[in-house]
Amino acid sequence: MGDQQQYRQIVKATSLFGGVQVITIIIAIIRSKAIAVLLGPSGMGVASLLQSTIGLVGQFTSMGLSTSAIKDIAQAHNSNNEEAVGKIVAVLRKWVWLTGTLGFVVTLALAPWLSEAAFGNRSYTVAFMLIAVTLLLGQVSAGQGVVLRALRKLKYLATSSVLGAALGLLTSLPLYYYLGMEGIVPAILITSVTGLILTWYFASRIKVKKVTIATHEVWEKGKSMVQLGFMLSLNGIITTGSAYALRIFISRHGSIDDVGLFNAAFAIVNTYVGLVFTAMTTDYYPRLAAVANQPEQWNKVISQQAELAFLILAPILALFIVAAPLGVRLLYSNEFLVITPLLIWGSMGILFKAASWAIAYIFLAKGDSRAFFINELVVNAYMLALNIMGYYMLGLTGLGISYAISYFLYALQVVWVAQRLYGLVLNPNAVKLFARCLILLLSCFIIARNLHGMWFYIFSSLSILFIITFSLRQLHKRIDLFALWKKILNRN
Repeated sequence: MGDQQQYRQIVKATSLFGGVQVITIIIAIIRSKAIAVLLGPSGMGVASLLQSTIGLVGQFTSMGLSTSAIKDIAQAHNSNNEEAVGKIVAVLRKWVWLTGTLGFVVTLALAPWLSEAAFGNRSYTVAFMLIAVTLLLGQVSAGQGVVLRALRKLKYLATSSVLGAALGLLTSLPLYYYLGMEGIVPAILITSVTGLILTWYFASRIKVKKVTIATHEVWEKGKSMVQLGFMLSLNGIITTGSAYALRIFISRHGSIDDVGLFNAAFAIVNTYVGLVFTAMTTDYYPRLAAVANQPEQWNKVISQQAELAFLILAPILALFIVAAPLGVRLLYSNEFLVITPLLIWGSMGILFKAASWAIAYIFLAKGDSRAFFINELVVNAYMLALNIMGYYMLGLTGLGISYAISYFLYALQVVWVAQRLYGLVLNPNAVKLFARCLILLLSCFIIARNLHGMWFYIFSSLSILFIITFSLRQLHKRIDLFALWKKILNRN
């Protein structure tokens, strides 16, 4: 496959999930606005602590199967071995039931202590007992999603995501409206159930060879999957635990409102640039895993993914930086305007996040669980330390600054490690493109932080227009936008 075709394949996957993300964003805007108005920052804080606590337990019990299994299925599928694909899928589906049940039982048993840890009292014991079942439902759903991702059934995955978001909105809004804070738990439960139904339905439409697996084969066939998954699970525990510890620190040294504000800010950052990172987890990772043993190929795949990530993200991040106050008012309310500096600084960190993620996936693609675990352990350690320091010294603004610094350090770290372990070769064109995008975003940052009134509107509009033009020209060099558009028109 030629370079232009590979670039187009990346754009196709990103645009597909970009379309999904647009719909998800609209749904998220409505939901966030409703929660902000109906429940306020406190409601966001409670929902955040409930879900992050459950997420932490899930990391302990899920064995990282939702990620580790993708590599095995993708490689078997790439070699056209239907028997191998069938065996791996059969083993995976047994393991997700086991790990999901484990998560359910652990949460049920530890509910009083989880409430104590999250809220400082046992008032939410019943809430944790009720949402314990979401760990079982979520793990089984994740198992179905693995099959869709590994076999690259992107349309099914996209449709499932859109329908899940829409159904979650339609069921959550009446609950928040009529029950207020009491509607948080039912909304979490219903969203989990609809997610499982949708992924199960679409996974059932894929033709996977049915293979009978004896009980003793479940461990034998799934040993490598579970070993990699266990290391991923440990990393997930550390990542989720770090995020959880930060929220607890904010709630104890600040307020539950600050937890809600922090969660609202990063919901904006992570949701509205999610098309690039969603494409990485759904399309890029299986593609990279399929060529993980071919150095020239995986180096090229990494460079191409990084370049397109920069070009797609640059205009979006520029818009975030200059229009943050307006965005906060539209998405939430004036009560949330205090998160504006956090959003501006956080947007600067996203470009470094894109660069580091594009490279970090090679650890998973090669199945090097030890290197991946150590790498992520180190970054989580200094990220948590910087976040705590940032909040302690500068409040919510400090969290945005620490986020940007953390991903800058992470990008340097992951480049150095990948070069030492695997011989990563940085493409000069990708490095130059990154530098140019960074300079353009810095100009937007300076405008947003220093100009006001008429001059702000003039220079911010010009900078946005210039960045969009730059990105389109660079995309045209790689995929020939005119030819692609003509092809789409002819097909239609």
